[in-house]
Amino acid sequence: MRFSRASSRDDRLPDPRLCGIAAHKRLYLETCCSTMLQGPAGVGNDMTDLNDRVKRGLNWLAHLPSFYIATIALFLVGAIFLRISDPFPVKALRFIAFDAYQKIAPAKYDPSLPVRIVDIDEASLKRYGQWPWPRTVMAELRDKLAADGAAAVAFDVMFAEPDRTSLDRIAAALPKRAAEALTAAAGPLQSNDAIFAQSIARAPTVLAVTLNHAQSAPGLKSKAGFAIAGDDPRPFLQTFSGAVDNLPELDAGAQGLGSVNWIPDRDEVVRRVPLMFAKDGQIIPSLAAEALRVAQGASTFVLKASNASGETAFGQATGMNHVRIGQFEVPTDPDGAVWLKYRPSHPEAYIPAWRVISGEANPDDIAGRIIFVGTSAAGLIDLRATPLAQGVPGVEVHAQILEHILTGKFLTRPDYALPIELAIFAILGIGIATLLLKTSAIVAAPISLAIIAALPVGGWFAFVKAGLLFDPLYPAFCLFLIVAGGTVYLYRRTEQQRAEVRRAFGQYVSPTVVQELIAHPEKLVLGGEERELTILFCDVRNFTTISEGLTAIELTRFINELLTPLTDLVLASGGTVDKYMGDAIMAFWNAPLDDADHAHHACETARSIAAAMAPLNERWRAEATRLNRPFKDVRIGIGVNTGICCVGNLGSTQRFDYSAIGDEVNVSSRLEGLSKFYGVTTVVSEAAASKCPDIAYLELDLVQVKGRTKPSRLYTMVETLGCSADLYEELIADHTAMLTKYRSRQWDNAEAAIGVCRAKGVAALETLYNLLEGRIAEFRLTPPPDDWDGAFVATEK
Repeated sequence: MRFSRASSRDDRLPDPRLCGIAAHKRLYLETCCSTMLQGPAGVGNDMTDLNDRVKRGLNWLAHLPSFYIATIALFLVGAIFLRISDPFPVKALRFIAFDAYQKIAPAKYDPSLPVRIVDIDEASLKRYGQWPWPRTVMAELRDKLAADGAAAVAFDVMFAEPDRTSLDRIAAALPKRAAEALTAAAGPLQSNDAIFAQSIARAPTVLAVTLNHAQSAPGLKSKAGFAIAGDDPRPFLQTFSGAVDNLPELDAGAQGLGSVNWIPDRDEVVRRVPLMFAKDGQIIPSLAAEALRVAQGASTFVLKASNASGETAFGQATGMNHVRIGQFEVPTDPDGAVWLKYRPSHPEAYIPAWRVISGEANPDDIAGRIIFVGTSAAGLIDLRATPLAQGVPGVEVHAQILEHILTGKFLTRPDYALPIELAIFAILGIGIATLLLKTSAIVAAPISLAIIAALPVGGWFAFVKAGLLFDPLYPAFCLFLIVAGGTVYLYRRTEQQRAEVRRAFGQYVSPTVVQELIAHPEKLVLGGEERELTILFCDVRNFTTISEGLTAIELTRFINELLTPLTDLVLASGGTVDKYMGDAIMAFWNAPLDDADHAHHACETARSIAAAMAPLNERWRAEATRLNRPFKDVRIGIGVNTGICCVGNLGSTQRFDYSAIGDEVNVSSRLEGLSKFYGVTTVVSEAAASKCPDIAYLELDLVQVKGRTKPSRLYTMVETLGCSADLYEELIADHTAMLTKYRSRQWDNAEAAIGVCRAKGVAALETLYNLLEGRIAEFRLTPPPDDWDGAFVATEK
């Protein structure tokens, strides 16, 4: 005897007329118990086609990190390149930060510093007339300052033309007789310029020069000497080809000549002031630097440049580092400029010029101090913009440069500032981009914004504690763009992904599973994991016969009316619909969500599906009656098994399914096929039944297949047999006793026990009892071996 089932029309593919309906009719089992634990493996590997557009979208989303990272990398490289190029908008961000630091914590005025400003203010102009004043007045002013003990006087005004009020110039313009009369009355005429030159020569004085590219002053020569340590800094200095100079006799008497040029930024704000300039191959100091040199009686500036002793430039000429002015050493930028830490204007720093000339000035404000002579009068147009204010007198900027040097509290933008800023930007950019990718926006955005906010705080700390200028805004701005752009981009893609997940899986898994996939989209990549599942197969008996009596539209409606409530039962218990195979359903529990009671939920679902067939048959019977058609109740078979399977997204990168595969899946499919062989609705494996002790089972058989040494017990759920609940305990007891007699070779007693069981009137067990009676008849003719344990041994697949 072969323990197998014969092939029939029901075991074949659907009739060609059915091609084009929603799914294919799968093959019936080719074998029964003999192939229960081994045999065709195609069922578990079938891949159901999802919507092509959905799959392409999911496949693209699977590659999202690479695209996202590539975009971030391009942005980082572009931002670094832009910063190195340093166009004005980038500089403007940097200046905003530096200016804000100064406004929050400006320098404080120190009245003890030996620097004062003699101001040719509006009141002085009212007393001594409009500018320019006669050089005799300027000489008087200079002499008063010398008398009061000024250490040096630096004029922030130019004397490029002769004094038009000088008597000798007036006499030269008069007729000869009038000129002779004037000379006779006034005595020998001396020019005002000569008088001023003599005053200049009597005390340490620095005159201003203006460098330009238009006028040439070939006779201009610096009064100072220059010693250079390291590379020649002149190629790095602000270079001019011309100059506006003072009258030669005035320059001759001056102890110093200093440039009053400014190098404002594009927004016309003076943030950096050069201490050294270059003209015609010679170095010209600034007015403030020259005033400090003259006040100390120093003869030479010492310029320290790249590759000097103690300086490392790896052989490259990179410009100036420091300038020594007497006993003061000042750090500079490569072009010889210094960053100023400004203080607010303070009236105590100013002495009106009219007070000095009239002798009303306090000598203590002058003695031993370096005096800058300039003007705050708006009409003389010598006003500058600083980070603290607009309209600051230019002479005050010179004075603050000197105060800056004297305090030794320098602002510096070190050579390593840019590399550090770029390195921090790159590291944080990569970190934030990764954070956005690996966590949710709710978590990543606050952390990223806190990191970005730390940059200005760090820059502020460096400014206050060390006088270092680091640019926090450009990196912060670019990082903010990464956060904003990355958040928006990933949010939109996540929403698209969620929509694709809902469209792709919403009809096949429970809402909780959909939410799990939305929360963890990494589960959508190819691959799987091994975990214990309980698998359920459900199929319609004699489907081909049913389909032959229906049109294609009617058949489609029938399948939908059948599968919809059955699917609802699967989803309601937390199961996942793996696939539809025409009239069949494959579902499993414990994936992707953990379900500790997966076997129980699967078995309960099997009972619910069996119970759901009654109302469905009533509906179909009523419809058949209305259409005057014959109707036979639709019967189903259900197989349930528990075991280790591989579950995950299986397929290709173009088309894949969330599915389970493995031998245990095949077993579940074969159990469903055996339901017809045994004539029952449900067949449950021993592995599944053992996990549900609260469910009443009836053992069907003990089968040992070819190639396996351990037999497997098969059960059916008593509630699906269609008998009264009052008979459950009695039926189970009698049935168990019958199997015991059968397996102990008590053939007569076993047949009698079968009769007792038949008397219970459970029609669903008739096929099983007929099968057992047939075996008993064969065993009487050919007894089983002595070591027979009651299992039926299948000799063929």
